[in-house]
Amino acid sequence: MKQLKERILRDGKCFDGGILKVDNFINHQMDPVLMREMAKELVRRFSNHTITKVMTIEASGIAPAIMVGDYLNVPVLFAKKKKPSTMENMLTTEVFSFTKNKSYTVCVSGDYLGPNDKVLFIDDFLANGNAAKGIIELVKQAGATLEGMGFLIEKGFQSGGAELRGKGIHVESLAIIKRLDNCTITLE
Repeated sequence: MKQLKERILRDGKCFDGGILKVDNFINHQMDPVLMREMAKELVRRFSNHTITKVMTIEASGIAPAIMVGDYLNVPVLFAKKKKPSTMENMLTTEVFSFTKNKSYTVCVSGDYLGPNDKVLFIDDFLANGNAAKGIIELVKQAGATLEGMGFLIEKGFQSGGAELRGKGIHVESLAIIKRLDNCTITLE
């Protein structure tokens, strides 16, 4: 997506260790106009799928997921990183975050995710794919169907995208980072 790629090159910041910081327009301070355009593009890319629910994982995927859910007119469900004491019929799995260097038990209520759901997962980043794999596990536990996975930015130099596509999952990324060598952002 040209608009997103231009914004990454203009306002993204690169740090050692393959870190791309886009917190000034995607995952801390958000540009709602860009977010709306990204949501429209994701909806277009998954238009050949029947979607009954959009899912994400807290926290940075919530904003784009809500906008996609709004365009699709379907509910949005986010996996929580802390088990609420009030959640019933809990489905859980473990997800390791390389960014935070820790594992989380993520959960959703089986009351909101079930066998009739056709799920589109939306998130801000795809790197090693751990959050995506966690969602795949929750969808499987619920007996739901995963229709696809959409990401704002994919780190193409990491394994997540290839692994998910290798499993036959319809994966769409609006911008793919080819390299972050020497703190220079190179897009595909």
